[in-house]
Amino acid sequence: MTTSSSERGVSLGMPELPAPAYPDDVRARLETDAREIIARYPDSRSALLPLLHLVQAEEGHVTRTGMRFCADVLELTTAEVTAVATFYTMYRRKPSGDYQVGVCTNTLCAVMGGDAIFTELQEHLGVGNGETTDDGKVTLEHIECNAACDFAPVVMVNWEFFDNQTPATAKRLVDDLRAGRPVEPTRGAPLCTFKETARILAGFPDERPGAVEASGGAGPASLVGLRLARGETAPARVVHPREGASQDRDGAPQDRGAHEPSPSEHLSSHDAPQDTSASDPAHPAGPTAEEGE
Repeated sequence: MTTSSSERGVSLGMPELPAPAYPDDVRARLETDAREIIARYPDSRSALLPLLHLVQAEEGHVTRTGMRFCADVLELTTAEVTAVATFYTMYRRKPSGDYQVGVCTNTLCAVMGGDAIFTELQEHLGVGNGETTDDGKVTLEHIECNAACDFAPVVMVNWEFFDNQTPATAKRLVDDLRAGRPVEPTRGAPLCTFKETARILAGFPDERPGAVEASGGAGPASLVGLRLARGETAPARVVHPREGASQDRDGAPQDRGAHEPSPSEHLSSHDAPQDTSASDPAHPAGPTAEEGE
């Protein structure tokens, strides 16, 4: 007795139909933006990455329709576009939230508490990796190194930095995002939605008043090595954002009063105190001694 493929649970399926096109008004608007992007490059196919950001800004993720549009305007095959869209994790392949909350779980962030943050956020939000909350506000994912190891553990929201996190501050951060309360990154421009971020990544200016000026630069922890290389020998201090306390190079407390950060030392309201490693509460973190001390 033979068994049919359906009885064996095997679906032979049908070839996937071509992706639907954008409505005429949407396509006309996107074509105008696409021409501006393509004009920046001597070879039109070099515009594929920003064009994928452009279509992601339209729907919040890269759809088959968006990939078909990119293929049409660049005279590529949909297979070529799909190969790029599926290679880079910055392009979402399914609907996602207004805020992409990424927890770095690479080596240093992980040992400083990133793994604990990611685990607790999954439980707190009731979602798994790459999943979105029921209200459509937050998509949670673990991400690789963001080149901010001196501020570990780091959480990013729509690619803006939130430094020195703990499970408690990270949970407060996502709660504020879901409630629509103001959230200010440690460094970088003020937050906007993921769609708005995608359009900026496509190469269009951020027209929000003061957003560009607020972008800032490297934080003080990133500049310590540069200052030492220049021969600046002032004692290193560990600044605690909440208490304003500081320590000298040997770890002894110094009574210097509350520290008001300068614009270059901006601290987010969602930054955690930096006095204890989340992975080793019994051993408060102090300044690293120079070699030989």
